[in-house]
Amino acid sequence: MVEGRRRETIRNDRPVLADVALAAGVSTASVSRVLNEPDKVRPEMRQRVMAAVEQLGYVPDGAARALASGRLRTIGAIVPTLDNAIFASGINALQRRLAQRGFTLLVASSEYDSDEEAREVHALVVRGVDGLVFVGEGHDPRLYKLLASKGLPYVNTWVHSPDQPHPTIGFDNRSAGLRLADYLMDLGHRRIAMVAGFAAHNDRARARAEGVRAALAKRGLEIAPGQFLERAYDVREGREALRTLLRLPEPPTAVICGNDVQAMGALFETQAQGIAVPARLSIVGFDDLPISANLVPALTTIRVPAADIGRRAADYLLDRLAGQDPPLHTELDAELVVRGTTAPPPVLAEGG
Repeated sequence: MVEGRRRETIRNDRPVLADVALAAGVSTASVSRVLNEPDKVRPEMRQRVMAAVEQLGYVPDGAARALASGRLRTIGAIVPTLDNAIFASGINALQRRLAQRGFTLLVASSEYDSDEEAREVHALVVRGVDGLVFVGEGHDPRLYKLLASKGLPYVNTWVHSPDQPHPTIGFDNRSAGLRLADYLMDLGHRRIAMVAGFAAHNDRARARAEGVRAALAKRGLEIAPGQFLERAYDVREGREALRTLLRLPEPPTAVICGNDVQAMGALFETQAQGIAVPARLSIVGFDDLPISANLVPALTTIRVPAADIGRRAADYLLDRLAGQDPPLHTELDAELVVRGTTAPPPVLAEGG
């Protein structure tokens, strides 16, 4: 009898589903519905059950829930790098939205390597994720076939490609590059250089560069030889790239950088060399990181709607998992944010 009572005491130390049901005044089936399909339960019942869960400290048995539903309630996301704060912003918003619906997020990094991305996808699929979030659209076709064979929903983010069969949530990178170049040419710049990210495994960098070249071509211009550089998204690389450009016989009057981190490096190099920005050189970035508005001068850039992308990616996958048919493509605006690193080129500014 003593041993039996000990077992009873131990069991009671950890609340079970029936305890939550009793505290909330509902059936165990209702508690199960609240925990597994909260969007299908009346708000007042959901509040009562979740209040009881919090009061008792009840922790659902994830393995049992997975067996019962056939799902782990887990989403995987593969980003190109964990070093860039813009991806962190998107991942944070994605995770928060998923958590509101009882889903967990697993994050992996491909380091801009397609083979590594394939390995990470396979690992996440083996773990039993219910859906996947990608960045960009230049993925191995075999990955799409794998996901289709498993019936797993996925979405490509940071891109908008309405002519493609794969779902996308993001913006038109080519148009964003075109917008930056047009803005600089409207200021009067004609010698425009570009420090881009490596395009080989980055369709976004490739599209932005295409947009810049297209904008210049429309006005009979082009990027001069030696003024298009591919560099890693790194402050040091941005500084070195600007040093290279400034050593040219005819250096540019404006530099378009592939992201804000490169642009910061370029700006730091101008300060080290005593070059006035924007009086002698205009610099633009891409992303609009939180620090970009606080640089001196503040950085002109393209604002990437990273948090909105993350939230909408979560909504898309959750809708798909609920049997709904959300729009295949969602376009968001990548806004040009004009700040203090851009102005007319020196000759025009001086009235010459």
